[in-house]
Amino acid sequence: MRFLWTTYDRLFRLSSIVSGLRLSANSPGDGRPTFSTAVHFARKLTMHSTQNAAHRSNGNSDGAEKTGPEPPAGNTPTLLVGNTGSPAGARRFGNVLDVNDRNIRTPSPLFGANCDDDSEAESFRDGRSDEVDRETKSRAFIWCRDFLSGSWRTIHETDFHISIVSGGLSNQLYLCSLPDHIPCVGEEPRQVLLRIYGAILQGVDSLVLESVMFAILAERTLGPKLYGIFPEGRLEQYLPNTRMLTDQLADPAISAEIAIKMARFHKMVMPFNKEPKWLFGSLNKYMDQVMNINFVREAHLKKYKKLMKLDLPAELENLRKLLAATPSPVVFCHNDVQEGNVLDLKDKDGNSTDRLMLIDFEYSSYNYRGFDFGNHFCEWMYDYTYDEWPFFKATPKNYPSREQQLLFIRSYLGEYENHCDVGVDPTQIEEDMIIEANRYALASHFLWGLWSIIQAKLSKIEFGYMDYAQVRFDAYFKQKKLFS
Repeated sequence: MRFLWTTYDRLFRLSSIVSGLRLSANSPGDGRPTFSTAVHFARKLTMHSTQNAAHRSNGNSDGAEKTGPEPPAGNTPTLLVGNTGSPAGARRFGNVLDVNDRNIRTPSPLFGANCDDDSEAESFRDGRSDEVDRETKSRAFIWCRDFLSGSWRTIHETDFHISIVSGGLSNQLYLCSLPDHIPCVGEEPRQVLLRIYGAILQGVDSLVLESVMFAILAERTLGPKLYGIFPEGRLEQYLPNTRMLTDQLADPAISAEIAIKMARFHKMVMPFNKEPKWLFGSLNKYMDQVMNINFVREAHLKKYKKLMKLDLPAELENLRKLLAATPSPVVFCHNDVQEGNVLDLKDKDGNSTDRLMLIDFEYSSYNYRGFDFGNHFCEWMYDYTYDEWPFFKATPKNYPSREQQLLFIRSYLGEYENHCDVGVDPTQIEEDMIIEANRYALASHFLWGLWSIIQAKLSKIEFGYMDYAQVRFDAYFKQKKLFS
């Protein structure tokens, strides 16, 4: 495709200036590590070359996305890992995974963080705040004015509308709107979604891969438009939709359609490294950070010490061995299919099989298929819209039953049938996939458990991260007894 070759050319030319951008960016006085601003300037500058680039939205941005960064090249410690999760993976990678061979889109959240202070998230016990501070409103107004142009350039800041969108677990999300009495003068949108990046960021090394993904998804019309990119965040298309709730995942029609969308995602061929490095690359990076974290707050320390009694490094080795003995094909995975990353579009025909849209491709990579299944099944248990501390609600009994899992798997296979083995007993395929999904669910619990411990150190978002980490590891050990 000519479009993609043109985009690639721009991206690779830009990669040569990335190292020079790392140390530029905003002054230290703005309260962020200087490397993080340069990271985002470089990454988003690349994406600017695709005018209609698709993006990782949270729908109306209510979704509870989980994101994580890659540190700048040369600052990541080399990590030793064992088997990558399958016998084939072990043959390919051996026993040592060098930093340069890892999936470079894997997060490493603590690099560049201020380790003298903990997150203040534990202090938000009186409920979520609903007011936008003055500084944020002023910055949002300038971004909308400068990037959207048209009528946005004619309004005064006092007429500018902005409101908080709840649900994001990594970024701060806002809905920005023109006042009702101001008409559009061109193609500028009346409403946009503003995403301001949180402390967990992706790094410079993910620049080319992520931008190419945006370009491809835009070319395939798989997601909202990108209106503006800047060091601190981006402006995204606002798609009217009905917020999907956690309990809707159990609706048979919705579950079947999500399975179909996942199958279509898995069938995509993308120009990325086909080796499944993402899962254990992420787990090892997170583990390294968690074992060296330094909490200050007593509330954090108490919960952290309790988690450390679980001997997580040894448990990760057990998980690695279990998944090495669990066959799972490598496909292009979404890696975060939860209700916040599924749009229920308002303007679609209610009877259409295309009512839903998968969004938020931040973690997408070639990975073991079982992780997408298991991770999605885990998300049936967690409601991130809960309005009281710790701002989530875990309901273990909502984990899908065998019958619900079979419905999902059969819907998936119905869409993926041309890619299935011919001559294999369908019943045996289903049984194998149930084992595959539920063993990889263990990896989901482990991954987001470690992620949440790190978020407790960094994030200012109102969420009980340490409580969430404990819940995920509790679920891990319960699941392990059933499927190990």
